[in-house]
Amino acid sequence: MATAVEDFDRRVEPYRNELLAHCYRMLGSVHDAEDLVQETYLRAWRARERYDQDRGSLRTWLYRIATNACLNALESRKRRPLPSGVVAESQPLEPFVHGGEAPWLQPMPDAMIHLGDPAGAAIDRGSLRLAFVAALQHLSARQRAVLILREVLAFSAAESADMLRTTTASVNSSLQRARARLRQAGVLEDEVAEPSHADQRAWVERYMRAFEKADVDGLKKLLTDDVLMEMPPVLNWFVGRDNYGQFMGWLFGRSGSGWRLLPIEANGQPGFAAYLRGDSGAFELHTLQVFTVTASGISRNSVFQDPEVFANFGLAAKIES
Repeated sequence: MATAVEDFDRRVEPYRNELLAHCYRMLGSVHDAEDLVQETYLRAWRARERYDQDRGSLRTWLYRIATNACLNALESRKRRPLPSGVVAESQPLEPFVHGGEAPWLQPMPDAMIHLGDPAGAAIDRGSLRLAFVAALQHLSARQRAVLILREVLAFSAAESADMLRTTTASVNSSLQRARARLRQAGVLEDEVAEPSHADQRAWVERYMRAFEKADVDGLKKLLTDDVLMEMPPVLNWFVGRDNYGQFMGWLFGRSGSGWRLLPIEANGQPGFAAYLRGDSGAFELHTLQVFTVTASGISRNSVFQDPEVFANFGLAAKIES
């Protein structure tokens, strides 16, 4: 006969992936999201008798706990933007300016929430796009929660108000302000059209072949006119195919063509880990790159050099030639 703990785990475990995605959208940090899901389950276990008395939707009850745990955490945590949302655009060859110890938005490995598998079927791939999650970081914590509950998870205004211990009128007001802010940022999650994931991966595979050859002209042919590149924790970011090509020419001129690239999937988007040949002959981990792909080509490349990001993806520090 199952114990109380085993029975509880059986009931709540199916929601783990979508709760992890929810906490990630709220916090922008993979590690923090994992911690908050664990805290959610601990709070739920401690309060299980109250749920048994209420007998409402288990999913709604868990989201109420998770959302309020995230709001409490955000009282002591800084927002996690990307450089393009913090400082003015730079030129591609300006000296690098590092963002110091500022917390930056982290990409979420698709494998962590089983995107593409039946276990991740309840998660909207579009709502995890880096540009969307980055835009969420510019909302107040309460606006962020309301927009996610209403627009991403499709809870009603009344359900959202109950979760947040507020009024329906307050929820509707917060949602209007949140959507206005996203409009200003040029990001509206439900209005961004993208090719199929297979087509996106095909674009990036062509990019990878050109990258390994240090073929700047080949790379430029795969970019949109207004392509954006950013490289947290470096604050520099720039826009435009020519600027992008100028930067890549500088990079290849300095580093050569000794690259090995490993495909990765993050935030429902294609990408790769780039390894550069070191003095020992082994290929050393250089960057992790995540791409936004439109029907016209690659429109954004978010490049990460954060050891914690590398660890989240389980990337080896070196690979042999």
